Formats: sequence, structure tokens, C-alpha cells
Amino acid sequence: MSQTTRRRRPSRSRRLEVPVPAPTVRTGRGEPLLLLHPFTTSHDVWAEVVPTLAHEHEVVAATLPGHWGGPPLRRREVSLAAYADGVEALLDELGWDTCHVAGNSIGGWLAFELARRGRARTVTAIAPAGSWTKWSREELVVGGKFIGLYAVSLLGHALGERATRLPLRPVVLKIVSHHPRRVSRERADNFVRAASRCPSFFPFIVSELRGAVTNDVTGLDDEVPVRLVLCEKDLLLPPDRYGTPYAEAMPAADVVVLEDLGHIPMFEAPDLVAATILEHTRARRLADRHADTA
Repeated sequence: MSQTTRRRRPSRSRRLEVPVPAPTVRTGRGEPLLLLHPFTTSHDVWAEVVPTLAHEHEVVAATLPGHWGGPPLRRREVSLAAYADGVEALLDELGWDTCHVAGNSIGGWLAFELARRGRARTVTAIAPAGSWTKWSREELVVGGKFIGLYAVSLLGHALGERATRLPLRPVVLKIVSHHPRRVSRERADNFVRAASRCPSFFPFIVSELRGAVTNDVTGLDDEVPVRLVLCEKDLLLPPDRYGTPYAEAMPAADVVVLEDLGHIPMFEAPDLVAATILEHTRARRLADRHADTA
């Protein structure tokens, strides 16, 4: 009598997990350039920008502490200062006393902080966060948006890899991209993965609301060349409300508006973002050469 072997079906509750990415990407040759990503994402947001930048710079795209793939950070220690300390520790490890810094959203906020600490040669701040004052309407509105996003991230965490296949993904992308269909599948999937696996998501919201806001950039543009890049269709940090305070505080900053692009413009127009960064770093190199020959 023959026995029938039954194939065991995989449990539906078992989640397919993807490998945790490396904390940094390092490539290229030239003056050092550090790339800092938005809150809850990872260095993957720069993936389509890095190859162009690497033609002229030694590029490091770093994932912040407490983010998916980044250095661990205890929940009670989560704060903007802790993120900045982690980035400074990376610069020390790399042997970079100073470097060009380009950051998007909280990455832009951190770029200003690194400049304040004397670690930045230039700053390219793309849709930077942090321009609000304590308990202002702008701060509370942003906090409310991220609390809503946190609820979505919890759902993504519960679903695991299945979250990347949800039909709601274009809706989530719409928050950071004016044209979600321009975002590659790989970037979109890693955006969802990072947001649903960010251990410092809620702790940072709490920390920012209760802690001191480190956002005084007055006079910073007199010490470090600053390019303030605003995104016309930014739903998360509308430029008229969140970019204007920075522009007013740094009148010497070079203000650029990227038309028809959302909060993370690298997703929609990586070549344009790369060109915007390189134009700024080239201007600094040219100024240095003129100073050397004067």
C-alpha cells in the first residue's frame, strides 16, 4: 500500500524578510561628500543620485542611527542631537574633518547642525525640516502628520514584506512624491521597508515635541556656503511655510526652487538633484582656487 506524501504549505503568518542593508554606501573619488536621508527612510533614497555624484566626489551615503540598517540607538536616547552625534562619529571613523554635506528633510536639518559644529565645507539643504519654533502651529502640524504616518508604519510592520505589495503604496508615496509613478519599484519598496522598520520613529516624535529645538541658523550662511533647495509641490513641508523661515534667517544662502517635485525629489528627478548638489560644490571649489591664486 503506497503512502501519499503531503507537501506542507508555508504558514501564512510567516513573513518574508529582506536582508538589512549596510549602514553606508561609499564610492567615488574627489572631495568628500556626505549624503543624509529624510526621517524614517535610509540611504537608499540616494541610490540613483550617487553614481553621478561619484564622478566628482568621494561619496558616503549614510543611514542615520535608529533607522533601518543604521547604527542602533536606544529609545530613550533618540533625539536630533543623538543623530548628529552618530553622524559625527562616522566622520571621525572616515577620517573626514570636514566634508560637503547634502541632506534632505531631517537630513537638511542635520546638515545645518554639522555646519554649526564646524564639520561642513558646504551645505545643500533639500526641503530641510526644523524651521519651526517651539509649540508653533507649524511644529504641531508636522507632528500630527508624522503621528498619522506612524500608524501606517505600524500596519506595514505587521504585514512585513507584504506591505510592499499593497495597493495603498501609491497613496503613501504621494506624501513624498508629486508624481508617484516616476518612482522606481526598488526605491518605492525600500521606502516602505524603511518606514515600517524604523525603531526611532515614535521616540523621535516624542523627543522633538518635548525637547529643545536646535534650529537657529542665523548667520550660518556667513560661515559656510549654503544652498537652500525648496520643492514646489512638497506636501509634507510646504516651502512657503517651512522654507521661508530658513531663507529669512540666511539671506546670503543660495535659494533654489525645484518645480513640480515633492518632498523627496531624488525619487522623481535624480539627475536634477545631482546637478543641483554639484553646482554648489563646484562653486566652492572654484572660490577656493581663486583664493589660492590671489
